[in-house]
Amino acid sequence: MSRTVHTREDGEGAGWGEGSELWPLVVAGRPASNGATAAVRCAREEEGIENGAAGVLDPPLPPQCFRLKQLALGKRRNIGLVADFVCIFFDLGHREEEMGSMDDYPRKPSQSQSPMRSKLKIMLVLVLTNLLSIYLFSGSSGRINWLPPAAHLWDSGALLRELNETQGLLSASQAEVMLLSRRLSTTNTLLETLLTDIGKAPRDEAAEQDLEAWAHQLTGELKLAVGPHKLPLGYTPNLGSDELYPTLGTACRRYQEELTQYMSYEVGGECPSDEAFAQRLMLKGCEPLPRRRCHPKSPVGYVEPTPFPESLWSIPPDASITWDAYTCKNYACLVHRKMEKGTYDCKDCFDLSGREKDRWRYDNGELDYGIDEVLEAKHGRVRIGLDIGGGTGSFAARMRERNVTIVTSTMNFDGPFNNFIASRGLLPLHISVAHRLPFFDNTLDIVHSMHVLSNWIPDAMLEFALFDIYRVLRPGGLFWLDHFFCLGTQLNATYVPMFERIGFKKLRWSAGRKLDRGLDKNEWYLSALLEKPTT
Repeated sequence: MSRTVHTREDGEGAGWGEGSELWPLVVAGRPASNGATAAVRCAREEEGIENGAAGVLDPPLPPQCFRLKQLALGKRRNIGLVADFVCIFFDLGHREEEMGSMDDYPRKPSQSQSPMRSKLKIMLVLVLTNLLSIYLFSGSSGRINWLPPAAHLWDSGALLRELNETQGLLSASQAEVMLLSRRLSTTNTLLETLLTDIGKAPRDEAAEQDLEAWAHQLTGELKLAVGPHKLPLGYTPNLGSDELYPTLGTACRRYQEELTQYMSYEVGGECPSDEAFAQRLMLKGCEPLPRRRCHPKSPVGYVEPTPFPESLWSIPPDASITWDAYTCKNYACLVHRKMEKGTYDCKDCFDLSGREKDRWRYDNGELDYGIDEVLEAKHGRVRIGLDIGGGTGSFAARMRERNVTIVTSTMNFDGPFNNFIASRGLLPLHISVAHRLPFFDNTLDIVHSMHVLSNWIPDAMLEFALFDIYRVLRPGGLFWLDHFFCLGTQLNATYVPMFERIGFKKLRWSAGRKLDRGLDKNEWYLSALLEKPTT
């Protein structure tokens, strides 16, 4: 049985079994004579030795050796060597009969040749075994299915060197990463220092340049209103300057086109009827608006107001105001608006004979506090105060009946709220809830707000407003928070901690559900009487 050596599919390193392409030439197609000579000739051909170069007359090279060499030449060198020795090995077994058939070489006695042939066979077997071992372990043996993968024992040094080189590269990369990390940390530190220095740098010059650049773009009446204007007496230490800038909301610069329109009028003439337009500018943050040199439109057939104290609870005459900016054109329309569909600010507060008449007169011990009970907490020491978002001024009217003067801040949302308050003999203040309170620190006895301060105001702005209220109240002053609206999820999570941060002392605290839109809405009211600490 012959042994078959499997090779790769590409044919590299051809096998020597019965199924190989070399087998017919080595055994089946071997010539009957001159086999050894042919093999030797093949070997000599490979070493570049010409026929007859050694002084030996060799017979012609058989064609089978050429075919064997041609198949071996496309393979690896060790396969060619094996091919040569295989030719010799198979030829030795028939040497004796071949020598007898050769006419050119006389046959020697078998007694003298037999030991030599045996030794030659042994030597060739050893050489062939060594060559096969070298071939099998040279790497091509990995292509033989019946042997385990060959180990490149002589490549271990190269592998070790490659491993050491890879380890060195990894170490160098790690060092570079550490270096880059240190550089990045240093860069971050320098950047933080630079930003800090920029933050500490004086910004007055940049702000002044920015303001001057904006002022240079203005023309006409707006440029004159914005200023600045040189003081007639020069530098004054009170201002620290020789110039005076008119007061103007910072946000006005964002709305230059609208501001220019607002300041477009005939100097000394009648101002445009633009009350709603001006109020929208205020609500955008352009507050206060610049002053104008024109006359507001006067009501036609103006009628004097009702004398005090009757004016507190009487509807003023229609001719007391100008109705151009409003949907309703008389007070009767405003009084009956509570019965109309739609949403209006303070929908029923112009009806002084309705719910407004009874507000704050009674204390139910829950959300509705009574004025008398609140004033009793300070034993008559409440004299002046502020009502934020006071509608038509009914809170101020009730307090006026108790000799307490209240300023009512309000906006004219589709109704003459400021004119109505003034017609009642009370003090209106046309500012938005975002405006800084125009009172000095520690001056007011009481500040009241109903519905206006609620969750519709952004948290940050609301907290600023609450601190501003704390600022204007005198020590021991009262903050009456009346029906503050929020959701149940906001009450404890947002607003209770906010009021605690302000620092008020709680005199009363009441929370209750708002049920008019259903329980599923989870809407709440909060009423509280808070005191500014005296120490």
